[in-house]
Parts: sequence; structure tokens; C-alpha cells
Amino acid sequence: MIRFQNVSLMRGTKPLLEDADLTLNPGDKIGLIGANGAGKSSLFAMLRNELHPDQGAIDFPSKWRMAYVAQETPALDRPALEYAIDGDVNLRRLQGELEELEAHPDLDAHGMRLGELHGALADADAYTVQSRAEQLLIGLGFSLEQMQRPVASFSGGWRMRLNLAQALMCPSDLLLLDEPTNHLDLDAIIWLEDWLKRYPGTLIIISHDRDFLDEIVNVIVHIDERKLKRYSGNYSGFERQRAAQLVLAAAAYEKQQRTRAHLQSFVDRFKAKATKARQAQSRMKALAKMEELAPLRAAAEFSFEFREPLSAPNPLLVMEDVDAGYPILDAHGDKVDGKAIVHRVNFSLQIGQRIGLLGVNGAGKSTLVKTIAGELAPLTGKATLGKGLSIGYFAQHQVEMLRHDESPLWHLMKIAPNVREQELRNFLGSFNFPGDMVTSKIAPFSGGEKARLALALIVWQRPNLLLLDEPTNHLDLETREALTLALAQFEGTLVLVSHDRHLLRATTEEFIIVADGKLQPFDGDLDDYKEWLFQTKLGKGTNTLPAPAPARDAKAAEAAAAPADRKEQKRLEAGERQRLAALRKPIENRIKRLEEQMAKLNAKKAEIDAQLLDPVIYEAENKDKLKTLVADQAFATRDLEQLESEWLELQEQLEGLAA
Repeated sequence: MIRFQNVSLMRGTKPLLEDADLTLNPGDKIGLIGANGAGKSSLFAMLRNELHPDQGAIDFPSKWRMAYVAQETPALDRPALEYAIDGDVNLRRLQGELEELEAHPDLDAHGMRLGELHGALADADAYTVQSRAEQLLIGLGFSLEQMQRPVASFSGGWRMRLNLAQALMCPSDLLLLDEPTNHLDLDAIIWLEDWLKRYPGTLIIISHDRDFLDEIVNVIVHIDERKLKRYSGNYSGFERQRAAQLVLAAAAYEKQQRTRAHLQSFVDRFKAKATKARQAQSRMKALAKMEELAPLRAAAEFSFEFREPLSAPNPLLVMEDVDAGYPILDAHGDKVDGKAIVHRVNFSLQIGQRIGLLGVNGAGKSTLVKTIAGELAPLTGKATLGKGLSIGYFAQHQVEMLRHDESPLWHLMKIAPNVREQELRNFLGSFNFPGDMVTSKIAPFSGGEKARLALALIVWQRPNLLLLDEPTNHLDLETREALTLALAQFEGTLVLVSHDRHLLRATTEEFIIVADGKLQPFDGDLDDYKEWLFQTKLGKGTNTLPAPAPARDAKAAEAAAAPADRKEQKRLEAGERQRLAALRKPIENRIKRLEEQMAKLNAKKAEIDAQLLDPVIYEAENKDKLKTLVADQAFATRDLEQLESEWLELQEQLEGLAA
């Protein structure tokens, strides 16, 4: 059992936790969530005894073995496989002692200890450790050839996978994972998910991947207002419970404010009158005893939207017999050959398509996206671009190409030199770059803030084709949800590579798979893809591409039997989506205007209500003003009811269209 008792923690001048209490049970699988900077990583540091609370205590069994992912990877010549096995520190200690003993000149005199060591190594599964490590590394995306390469030869992202492998190789009772999916592709995440479900110890995960949390955890710990709040269930369950709590908190706060205002009004009016002095005193005592509820402070929701594209060519792009890959250059920088990754691509992009690009790590998804974006020229074949094609391309290397010595405003002015500065500031403000932040150098920005800036630059350019390669890396849950909603309403064409299944499900309508050097349609959903991965790449099956998903009803059986009909069906569905979008747009615009009017009326009514709570307004000389305020209050209430009624009708119309 893990207990936090009255724990307080300061980092610099910022309080992260204040008198926080929490109990976690052995075997719990816990998702640790909270805003960026709330103290999640600091909590992990306290559990690792690298950081000590300023007040209170953290207790868990001293005999528990703890495993966690190291943040640094030394540039070693040691093979990746051996580096992963190094995670089992006890096993390596026993092996080292055995080697020393076997090298001893008088080995016979240590026969007893030799037997003990062999027994301990058997208990530590030493004789299966290599095969276990190989299976683990294959699950994390390494090939058998890569396992023999030195650690120093891998990039930063792959070294983080090796550190994760070390943590998983270490036998443990408590496993701490801080954003383990950040450097993984979808296939590796699915494998890790399956591994963690079978992990027998206590698991605490920091993650911004809601599907990952939903599959694994049975407890959520939310760091909120410097407290640790425990919720039973997965992340979706937490969202429901949290929403209900916010509604109750809002109602309780409003009720208390009304009660306080009523009591204060009585005190102010009658405390000077002898006949009412006693009652006024009793109400003053009631006010003093009333525990002040904090005003509702739900985190401000971040949202944005992609602006309507300026043009819509159809098709946007056509590829004929294209080999996508990388040029091989000579010493002078001239192309002498090419290394093809995806062969003979015949592919077109139509207006309104929403494609999720699937494929195991290294299959060539990013290579294909770069070729579509024009960052890589086709090695062979022909790529024809539609007139008016405007591409918005997001990839991690583009985030890294941002000028760290310049500000968000500077970056936007580079692509919009003729636009007024205030308009650019307002736009960046809508992406959570307020005040001085808009003119600050981006060097100290977090990975999520840099990614948000790169997204803002794309949105400004109003693309009709969005190419997004792992856009959610480093984004927190709130920003991921904002991106999901924005992409769901994007009116152009979308090609998405992502390990975030929630994002894929919510924003794409068809899947294409890159496998075995080929590009072809994938007839199935993400559950079918997961099943195929376990049958093939993550299991012992063949690498054959998955067959069409089994028909789930008569309609699906028809579609599976007739590919041509299926293609026509998709065309009709696309036309129907466009028709519904055309019907929805004026309704959504009217709803937006109604919401603006209701906000203004609510503000006006609140101002009137506040004036009516003032005892001065009831004095004789303010009789006319009181009549005017009462009339204004009645009109505002009536107008609000009318607007709300129309808003509800329009919402019902929208729901009818969705059905």
C-alpha cells in the first residue's frame, strides 16, 4: 500500500501540493493526470526518493522493488540486447558473482556457494533471459539485427525505447512510467498495452493518451488545486465523475452566494435599528460561521478551428507508379541512386477524404507522407498536383526547425508580413500564447507549446490538404481534445499518421496500410488492425496483409463480396456527408450567434441582479430607478427564454441530421 499523508511540496516559489492525502492499494493500475506543471513528475521523483516533501510523509513497503524509465541513455558500445538485459540488476549481480567465482583458482573450495548461485540464477529465470529480452525488444519495434547494434548508434527516440525495455526487464513490485508512449508507434503501444495489462505489480502511469489509459488503469489520480484526488475506474469514468462534481460544485457555490447575499442584505439594512439589532447580530454570526466555498474553477477549455480552405481542387494529388524513398548522394551532393521504401504507389487524394495511415514501425508511413508533402521527390514515377493545392504539413522535425531564438509573433509575421500586428497577436492568443509570451523567445517553451505554435502556423495558411505525422507527441490531454474537435470539423482533406487511437477514430473515415513495401486499402477498423498485429508482427503468424474484416451483418457481407459496389458506396457516402455538412453549416452559424447573444444577455441580467441586491436601491429616492431595473430584469429574462428555446430547437435539428 502507498500512503501520502499531509504531503506539501514547493518547487522554487510555486506550491505543487498542499496537505495532500492519498491511499493506493497493491496491484492498482493508476493513471496520474493533471495540467502541465501540476507536479506529476515531481510526485514520481518523491516516490523514487530523489525529492523530499516539505511536509508530511510518503510510505510504501520497504521491500518493494521499484522500476522506472531512465531519462538519459549513455552512448555505449554495448549491444542493445545486452543493454536491455542490464535492466535486471539482480540477475546481472548474480552473473557477475558467478563469473568471479568460476575464475577463482580454488573453485572446489567454493562448491556450496557455486550451487547457491546456480539456484538463485534459476529462480531469476537466467536461462530464458535472452529470449525474454528479444521478445520484449521485438514488441517495442526492434529487429533482430538492430538488437546487436551498439546503443550509441540509435537516435534519441530509439534510446528511450531501450530505457523502457530496461524498466520492463527489471522484476518489480512498483513500476513508474512517465509518458511511455511518446516515442512509440501504434504497433508498439498496442504491444505495451497488452504487456502492462498482465503486469502483476502496482503500476503508476503518466500519460496523455486517453485510449491507452482506458485500456490499462482502474484508478485515476488527478492533481488538482494542489490536492491528490482519487477516482475509481479508467479515464472515461474519471471524465464522467469529474463533470458531475463540477456541476454539483457550481450549484453549491451559487446557492451559498445567494444565501450570503441575503444574510448580508439583512445585516446592512437593519444592524443600526434597535428593534432588529438582535436578528442582525445572529445573521452576522451565521455569516462568520459559514465556510467559504471556493468559486468554481474548472480549467479554461482550449479550442481552435481550421479556417475554411480558399480553394478545393479535385483531385488534389495523383501518384502514378511512384517509388517513395530517399536519394543516395555522392560526395558532391549529387544524386547517384535512391533507396526505395514504398514501391509502385498508385494513389489519388479526393476532396473531403479523411485517411488514417497504418503500418508497423519502419514500414514507410513517414516516407510516404514526406513524398506527398513534396519534401521528398519521387524516385520513380509521376506525382501530379491539383491546381490550387495548399498543403499543411505537421511532423516532429518541423517543430524542431522552429527558430528557438525567435518569438511566436516573429514566426507568424514571416508567413503573414502584410497583416496588422494586432490581428496576428489576437490569432496567437487564441492558441494560448497570451501577453508577453507572444513576443518571448521560444527556446524555454515546452515541447507541447512548440507543437501548438507549429499547428497555429498551419491553421493560419488555410490548407485544403492536411498531412499530420504524429501531431499529438508532447500535447497534453486538453490540447489533444482541441485538435480532435478541430480536425473533426476540418472541411478539407486529411491524411493522418498517429498512435492516438482516439484521434484516429474521431477524425478519419478510412484506413490505408503501408506494409511489405506496398500501399493498399485496409478493410477494417482499429480493432481489426490490433488483431492482425498480434497474429503477425507481434506474434508468430505470417506477415500477410489482413483479409477484409468479417461481415458483421448482411449489408457488410454485401460490401465484402463486391469491391466495386463498396467503392460506389463510399462515393455516395462522401456525397451524403457533403450534403449534410451544407445543411449543418447555417444551423451551426445561427447557434453560434445565439450563444453570443445569450452570453451578452446573461451578463446584462447579472448586472441588474447585482444592483437589485444593493439595499440602497430600495430607498424612497430610488423608486423610479427600481421600477426600471425590475422591468429590465423581466425583459432580459423573457428574451433569454426565447433565445434558449430557439437554441434548443436548433440543437434538436442538428441531432436529427446526425442521426
